[in-house]
Amino acid sequence: MLKYTRLLFYVIGCSVLLWSCEKDLELEPEDTRNTANEAFATVDGYTQALGKIYAGISLSGQRGKSGLPDLEGLNEGFSNYLRLYWKMQELTTDEAVIGWDDGTIKDLNAHTWTSGNEFIRTMYDRLLYQVSLCNEFLRQASNDKLDERGINGSDRALVTDYINEARFMRALSYWHLMDLYANPPFVTENDPIGAFLPEQTNRAALFIYIEDELKAIEGSITPARQGEYGRADQGAVWMLLSKLYLNAQVYLGSDINLFNDCIEYCNKIINAGYSIPNVPYNYAFIADNDSNGAQNETIFSIPFDGLRTQSFGGTTFLVHAPVGGSMNPRADFGINGGWFGLRTTNTFIEKFGAPLDEEDGGRIEIFQRDDNGEIQLDDDGNPTSLGFQEIWEDKRLLVYTAGQSLEINDISVFNDGYAIQKYTNIDSNGNVGSDPEDHPDTDFPMFRLADTYLMYAEATVRGATNGDLNLALGYINQLRLRAFGNSSANLSSTSEINEDFILDERARELYWEGHRRTDLIRFNRFTENYVWPFKGNVSNGTASQSFRNIMPLPSTDLGVNTNLKQNPNY
Repeated sequence: MLKYTRLLFYVIGCSVLLWSCEKDLELEPEDTRNTANEAFATVDGYTQALGKIYAGISLSGQRGKSGLPDLEGLNEGFSNYLRLYWKMQELTTDEAVIGWDDGTIKDLNAHTWTSGNEFIRTMYDRLLYQVSLCNEFLRQASNDKLDERGINGSDRALVTDYINEARFMRALSYWHLMDLYANPPFVTENDPIGAFLPEQTNRAALFIYIEDELKAIEGSITPARQGEYGRADQGAVWMLLSKLYLNAQVYLGSDINLFNDCIEYCNKIINAGYSIPNVPYNYAFIADNDSNGAQNETIFSIPFDGLRTQSFGGTTFLVHAPVGGSMNPRADFGINGGWFGLRTTNTFIEKFGAPLDEEDGGRIEIFQRDDNGEIQLDDDGNPTSLGFQEIWEDKRLLVYTAGQSLEINDISVFNDGYAIQKYTNIDSNGNVGSDPEDHPDTDFPMFRLADTYLMYAEATVRGATNGDLNLALGYINQLRLRAFGNSSANLSSTSEINEDFILDERARELYWEGHRRTDLIRFNRFTENYVWPFKGNVSNGTASQSFRNIMPLPSTDLGVNTNLKQNPNY
């Protein structure tokens, strides 16, 4: 933490403007101010500093995609907050495998990571760096500082709003630290700046701190759905509280039941005006998902703009890394090329059942096309076939099968394993995003209403006394209605739900959105009681040891901070 945390980085670095509904986040590396008093002399300085806090979860440094990183060590693409968090949550599960051989990345698939794993270390560093940005903002936004700088009236009210957002963003990163590492070091704006060794906290204490922080700002942060797109509001606060309470038995102990609290906050979200839009499921993951109707479901997103938020993490990674084989990068994904990395397992695919029969359109031939989508002919004038694409009735399974095998024999071979095509840089009108070469306009929906519906159903099934089972069924079937084409004739509705069904339904609805590891741990399926290919470093999969439900504290920080004690069995 001492090595990587740069408390005043944004003061000596760049000005970062808040993005608006048009996602006009821009980095302008021309701020030469040397002290906090200079940087925060006006309300504009606070706006820029808050912009850096938001940019901390989408970008990796001060110059867009490369050149001036926030963190030393892992390159800027690998050290991106969202990209790292996604890997922790997905590569360690049945939903994703990666064919690359970068450092110790395959240890995430294999459940063989150690405290020296550079991806686990850099996630930890990134989270603590983000906390430090929030802490410094809050130090500079104290009443004494605002009085000293003469920030009053409407400017002061604006900074007060920013304080609520900074506190939420810090709570979000502390939640990620608690969920991944359980017992991290703990620092707030009340701690000194400089060479001191932070004390270690634990999950129970951190849970209470996050809960208190969120409840403290709940009534004063911007009301749900009333703020700028991409910024935290009351809905985001309620969503994070719901997730705290749903996972309370993991964080606090199996005898703790806070499902009633989860239902209370799910109801607040559901009654706030969010809706499941009457648009296809995939609209939530394409280039205009901030405006095509899908945004009506979004509770908190990480906005990306192909020209203004350039990074090799974020949705750039999620659009490029799953593309390879015979897939057409330009025509189908709006990018200049695939990275031949990510696929999924047969264990995940099987949750959707069998594809449709051929007579029902369940198997269509795929032909080679150019960048404009025109079918290419062979020397005899016949269309060049790439194989057959299988189609499932559940339209949530956005998968590419032509030339891909369902089984994975060699994890390093891209054609082993079906390819997921959930995220694209093409909008709902078929247009390519603003930067067709590398960086998509596709935003990442960190929290959306579908998750709230599923949390409500789970808490109800698990014994919440204030939950309504019929209402839960209705919420589940709303999602399935969209999934199966908004037609009652082919709706695969359900009349009964239990814990196993809900876990599988969460996979079908929320795959590749950064939830799976946390879900499997909550259902006691992450290490024991459930296997998938290459788990435990065995091709068919085997159970791993339960201590891996918590990630290790990095050996680099243990070697510096003598207040820290390693998590058990690492």
